[in-house]
Amino acid sequence: MHKADRIRNVALVGHRGSGKTSLHEALLFQAGVTNRLGSVVDGTTVSDDDEDEQARQMSISAHLSSFEWDGRKINMIDTPGEPSFVADALGALRVCESAVFVVNAVMGVEVSTSRLWARAQELDLARMLFVNMLDRERADFYRTLEQLKAAFGRHVVATEIPIGAEQDVRGIVDLIDMKAYEYVGTARDNCREIPIPDELLAQATEYRENLMDEVAEVSDTLMERYLEGDEISHDEIVTALKDGTNHGGIFPVVCGVATKNLGTNRLLDALEEDLPSPVKHGAFELPEITLEPDEDKPLFAYVFKTRADPFAGRINLFRVYQGVMRPDSHVLNTRAHGKERIGQLLISQGKETATADGFGPGDIGAVGKLKETRAGDWLADRDEPIVMPAIDLPQPVMAFAMEASNKGDEDKVFTALRRLQEEDPTIDLHRDPQTGDQIVAGLSQVHVEVIVDRLKSRFGAEVTLKPPRVPYQETIRKAAKAHGRHKKQSGGRGQFGDCHIAIEPLGGGEEFEFVDEIKGGVIPNSFIPAVEKGVREAMAHGAVAGFPVKGVRVRLTDGSYHTVDSSEMAFKLAGSIAMREALSHADPALLEPVMLVTLSVPEDCVGDVIGDLNSRRGHPLGMDAVGGMTEVKAEVPMAEMLTYAPDLRSITGGRGDYTMELLRYDEVPGHLAQKVVSANEEAVHA
Repeated sequence: MHKADRIRNVALVGHRGSGKTSLHEALLFQAGVTNRLGSVVDGTTVSDDDEDEQARQMSISAHLSSFEWDGRKINMIDTPGEPSFVADALGALRVCESAVFVVNAVMGVEVSTSRLWARAQELDLARMLFVNMLDRERADFYRTLEQLKAAFGRHVVATEIPIGAEQDVRGIVDLIDMKAYEYVGTARDNCREIPIPDELLAQATEYRENLMDEVAEVSDTLMERYLEGDEISHDEIVTALKDGTNHGGIFPVVCGVATKNLGTNRLLDALEEDLPSPVKHGAFELPEITLEPDEDKPLFAYVFKTRADPFAGRINLFRVYQGVMRPDSHVLNTRAHGKERIGQLLISQGKETATADGFGPGDIGAVGKLKETRAGDWLADRDEPIVMPAIDLPQPVMAFAMEASNKGDEDKVFTALRRLQEEDPTIDLHRDPQTGDQIVAGLSQVHVEVIVDRLKSRFGAEVTLKPPRVPYQETIRKAAKAHGRHKKQSGGRGQFGDCHIAIEPLGGGEEFEFVDEIKGGVIPNSFIPAVEKGVREAMAHGAVAGFPVKGVRVRLTDGSYHTVDSSEMAFKLAGSIAMREALSHADPALLEPVMLVTLSVPEDCVGDVIGDLNSRRGHPLGMDAVGGMTEVKAEVPMAEMLTYAPDLRSITGGRGDYTMELLRYDEVPGHLAQKVVSANEEAVHA
């Protein structure tokens, strides 16, 4: 086991395509974990080990790799940059003290970088930035550095600058020690020290002064000595840099080319020297308890990711906050209030695993074959009421109706989907009460396609997707009254329920209100909930096209009952009859969901993108320059966005990106409402 002060927990995060997986691969190679430098393009990286990741050439899940560097244990989590799989990135940030933000030197600060930075700031993480892809055409370290300062503040400061540019980049100047390093080839020993090139000396001196200004701010003593012109040693600079980085006082910027193994040895040193251990970062405070990285205290470990494996069952990744997790032991799941037996503990490196003797405080590991435990659970020595603050996840917006391709596979499909949902909490599964369809929803079309691919590849369950359906709703525009009576006499005890209701539009975005205005006991209190139940059932199928009705206040004003024949069922049916009649006379209207769409697109495509949004009945809300991209916000009806992903790819040459969230429901324009009604009638009768 490793002591907590010898551990570094680091999440690799950033926008899609910034080279996180290539960097992760280069770090593993440089640390001696692998014997060759894998490639994303060739599908040979350690972390993109699923077939769908290799086929799409992008990370879909977070992958943990643990390795040694200079006597320290580094737990590194390579996270997806695609917004559809953001749950894994947020889960990784939750359990790490530090994050390395990987930035594309051509594109600069992109939308996902900014969003993840805000989350890391909320969680008080130490942050370092790695400017990658310096060998690409139009790559510019200094332009990117200025963008980073503009986006994240003046405490963003370079600790390295590159030697050369674009295809001629060949090395790095270390501004802490004012030494230069040249890289030849991609082997582990590809780095050698050289004199700082003459043409870079003035620039390196200027950037070192900027660095020293930031470092000196951390310590009054250092500040005095620096201003007096005293020499400050390497160890003093590193200590001050670590102190400043720990809680967001300084954000060091390093650089390199991951695919050429350029700069990765320097980054490994920076992870050790500049980023905090769990001890340095401090105790973890929760409302119920403060957890300290102390192995003599009771165990508390948090499960942050569950992987659904068809052969090994659930594999849970966990972070120990206090105490020691040991193999062949028993722990308590604080959510399920049940014991779990810990068998083998695993050290994870992509698909490869090794067994561990235990995990101490601050460490991250894996365990398989737990019965009840899944992501979000705590494992502890005692049944303590402890809850991790919830991660604010985006809501799924892309819904498809789904059915098993083979008859009789329904249970197999549903069980497999539940397993995948444990792995990815942004997957939504539900049954559509309007149609009876089983609905699977994700954050994008790509997200749903990945779900379907994984059902087949991992669990052998094939499904057919029908076109996504827009969850229309209905409402009313004026008040109406109605009388509902259910009377049936067929020998013996009959059925009798009788009620009068008044309905009216309900403002303020509220969905439903039921008001009991019965006086004098004309309907006994025991039957009033039955009337409300009947009203709610009638609201499930509106008068326009059979969609659910929202935004209605219902007042129960009068009625009558029979001492023998009245029953809850009779009053429920009476309420339903009254509500259906009232809805038909209340000027019903069709509502559609309107989405807030946030796009990140190249500046030269903005005009075409906005023109396309206008053609989709969209209303642009504004634009902001975010790094090298333009962020466009717009309100667009969901019905116009169902096939947007391929269209945006086409308009932007694959460089555009977007997310959607539900904003509100608006009335469907009259000429379109009739089309929706007709289409729904055809679907019902099909």
